[in-house]
Amino acid sequence: MLALALIVLSPLYAESLSSYDNTTGRPLTLLFGLLFLGPLYGCPALLMRESARRLGLGWPSILLMAAAFGITQAAVIDQSVFNSAYRDIDYWDEGRLPTLIQALDFAPAMALSFVVGHVVWSFAAPIAVIESLAGPRALRPWVRKRWLAVPAVLYLAAAWLINKDTRETEIDLATTAQWGTSLLVALALIAGALALKRRVAVPRKPPALWVVFFLSLGTATGYLLLPQTWPGFLGCVTLLGAVAVVLLRVGRGFTQRHVLAVAAGPVISMALFAFLITPPGDVAPAQKYAHNAVFLVGSVTLLYWAWRRAGATRPVAAPAADLGAPEPIR
Repeated sequence: MLALALIVLSPLYAESLSSYDNTTGRPLTLLFGLLFLGPLYGCPALLMRESARRLGLGWPSILLMAAAFGITQAAVIDQSVFNSAYRDIDYWDEGRLPTLIQALDFAPAMALSFVVGHVVWSFAAPIAVIESLAGPRALRPWVRKRWLAVPAVLYLAAAWLINKDTRETEIDLATTAQWGTSLLVALALIAGALALKRRVAVPRKPPALWVVFFLSLGTATGYLLLPQTWPGFLGCVTLLGAVAVVLLRVGRGFTQRHVLAVAAGPVISMALFAFLITPPGDVAPAQKYAHNAVFLVGSVTLLYWAWRRAGATRPVAAPAADLGAPEPIR
């Protein structure tokens, strides 16, 4: 059930929480879309989570793997980061042109938005929430080795279909140099993630949970409000870099509830920010705001349940040898 929950939650946070998609206010369409988006987002989330827990890797490794999958999605699979008019979206130029480097046909601010969006909302936040719900099984494998091929095959199939559709319907495709370089960067990130060794946690008093939550909430809100311009891009890089340094310094004392507090910030921030987003298509205001309200209330409820399940003292890291046998698929 935990593996399935992650496969479902990942696309909900990736696509539906922000209400930017045409499934906004259409619950049946949204549920049907999970059959396709679950493999595209949820399966890689499960694979990177299972890999990290089986190998005894920590959150830095998970985030590097998430960045690799994010780059692969945006630059190799749907190639949107290199497209000048992706899906004929009306506001595409607003996010692309301000930082477009003509010689490379590449907009750093747009690329950062895609990759960070995948790292935080598609992968890291869902993993943190479901692991918190897992209670004492948070750090244990949930899927037996022989079943790991299933999410891998489902992901590859979904990725192939997206790429096939892109090649058939889009005119402005990535060049071989563009998608090839992106793929090499993704592979380098995965290699770096696997090479990282978890350091032995030094006992220390972690910061208060409310401090961690509001730091995360403020960071996510600031990130969402910064424009996709050169000043906004530099602001985002500075903001994210500063928070990364802080988390590296204090994160070794975190409990599972601290990890959940970090994840809760961007989830709540996006759920609130979604009220300001206008989805494409003819969506009635009542449908749009009902969608937003359901996701906000649902997110808060799920986070509270996860907080209760996580416990206050459970550590977020354990030696690989102590992980024990994996939980079977249920």
